[in-house]
Amino acid sequence: MSGNTDPLSPRAKLAVTAGKAAAAVSRAAGRGSGSVIGGKVALRLDPDLLGRLAQHLDVILVSATNGKTTTTRLIAEALRAAGPVVSNALGANMPAGITSALAGGSDAKFGVIEVDEKYLAGVARDTTPKAIALLNLSRDQLDRAAETRMLAEKWREGLAGTKAVVIANADDPLIVWAASSSPNVVWVAAGQEWKDDAWSCPSCGGVMQRPGDDWFCGECGFRRPPPSWALHGDHVLDPHGSAWPIHLQLPGRANKANAATSAAVVATFGVPPQVALERMYQVQAVAGRYDVVSFLGRDLRLLLAKNPAGWLETFSLIDPPPTPVILAVNARGADGTDTSWLWDVDYTRLAGHPIFVIGDRKLDLAVRLEVAGLDFRVCETADEAVQMAPPGRIEAIANYTSFQDLRRRVGN
Repeated sequence: MSGNTDPLSPRAKLAVTAGKAAAAVSRAAGRGSGSVIGGKVALRLDPDLLGRLAQHLDVILVSATNGKTTTTRLIAEALRAAGPVVSNALGANMPAGITSALAGGSDAKFGVIEVDEKYLAGVARDTTPKAIALLNLSRDQLDRAAETRMLAEKWREGLAGTKAVVIANADDPLIVWAASSSPNVVWVAAGQEWKDDAWSCPSCGGVMQRPGDDWFCGECGFRRPPPSWALHGDHVLDPHGSAWPIHLQLPGRANKANAATSAAVVATFGVPPQVALERMYQVQAVAGRYDVVSFLGRDLRLLLAKNPAGWLETFSLIDPPPTPVILAVNARGADGTDTSWLWDVDYTRLAGHPIFVIGDRKLDLAVRLEVAGLDFRVCETADEAVQMAPPGRIEAIANYTSFQDLRRRVGN
């Protein structure tokens, strides 16, 4: 393996070859990229393969409830200024998918890896990262990932004493509590639009005080740390107080926050903010997200929103009424089968938009919209929704598997 002073063992090489073969068969059968099945086969043959593949890389891990795929992509793009990068750019973020990604990066210097929240501590143990970016924690897939405070505690325990530089969002109390067990933390004021998972102190359970952008616990003294980096409007403020303009093709405040965190991450590897932010401008879409596609003679913008925090951010960037909106919700394994989160989303922000509802759980969503007092139409298919929508570009907002369904249907 190029750049690796400890070459892969024959067993590891066999595992990599078998994994690539399994992935190729999966692709040929039309079952997706094959990255997950390929990784599973490889890890079955060599359970320590992930660590072996990572040993010659400077590894950066990115984890969060929202924004990790985009931030991973932004970091990878910026780090290419310093050397070749391997990354799980398509979002296969559990150990099998990560293993598949790293198996294709023998000549890379950096490994930029998105990690599912549940697996962060284990992947960090296996890959010995140089940096870990922690963006936010909010409720998502409660049937699988459990309550946010429990997840923060697992992170706190798993990252205690890590040698990695932890780049963490100072505005999310759960992230601050999880990261505070680490000896080397760089705090970024990236903002927190969704606050409903952080009203109780993760340290003592007391009520959090949240004056303006600040926060603290009046009972135990746990409080927001002073940040070194900050998102300020359309600029990133670095530790020296210099303001660097953010120019992205990706829309919304949340992506500016992702860019600010990404700039702080790559600075630890010597890439200056100006260079990093210029390179981030090249990113137009991330795994289909934000793409504008033509379907049945109409333009659709594809937007992913998989939990209350994500829906809130997405509502802030769609075109104003009377822009038509398609909402799609499933509740399959990858989404989490519990749809109670629908009741935490403020759908009244869609007032004035013609709304069309599709997906496996379209009736669950229809009840929620009816209670919100909105006008909408339930449709059986994306085709029907597009054909019924009034003129203008359509905003299509979907959760995870319904987003994948929609991409396949529109040929994206």
